[in-house]
Amino acid sequence: MLKAVIIPVTPYQQNCSLIWCEATKQAAAIDPGGELDRIDEQLTAYDLRLEKILITHGHIDHAGATDAFQERHGVPIEGPQREDQFWIDQLVEDHYRQIVPEARPFTPTRWLEDGDQVTVGELTLDVRHCPGHTPGHVIFFHEPSRLAFVGDVLFQGSVGRTDFPRGDFDTLMASIKTKLWPLGDDVGFVSGHGPMSTFGDERRSNPFVRDT
Repeated sequence: MLKAVIIPVTPYQQNCSLIWCEATKQAAAIDPGGELDRIDEQLTAYDLRLEKILITHGHIDHAGATDAFQERHGVPIEGPQREDQFWIDQLVEDHYRQIVPEARPFTPTRWLEDGDQVTVGELTLDVRHCPGHTPGHVIFFHEPSRLAFVGDVLFQGSVGRTDFPRGDFDTLMASIKTKLWPLGDDVGFVSGHGPMSTFGDERRSNPFVRDT
């Protein structure tokens, strides 16, 4: 069974999700953007062993502390899709360190593609490439739990910004409607910021993507 705790980190209050396999106590940190001690406190509190780091996209608030966290734990980094390399490379810039002091570029152990799978203990999560917010954005879906971790693709009542370099609104809309909606209205999702929701609720009420 998948277990999870959401840890808002950095001044942007980005949701780092710590997920783990209940049977093995092996865990993955999704988007450890910063404040690594707080993430480690949760690993200790639940008696978990970090197995890997999963990254949805290369923006500073989601990926800034990835290299530092990998250095602490010596675990592989999986994701995002390789089109976000240019965002990861920018983590070297000084102004990013004012937000996340640990910020520095990294090289994923494994770039992810649409249709890939990642494992955490005995769990298997499906990967969907969902560009639009960034070109290499991916999401993670655990079908048995009906739970998705969607980064900045979709929020309760909103969608990801597309005014950053290589963002594109039409591409984002296509990602949501062709990659997320087919997973099912009953799927709950954890966004990169803010509260959880379900795909069905967003199809009914989200002004950007509701069904008409």
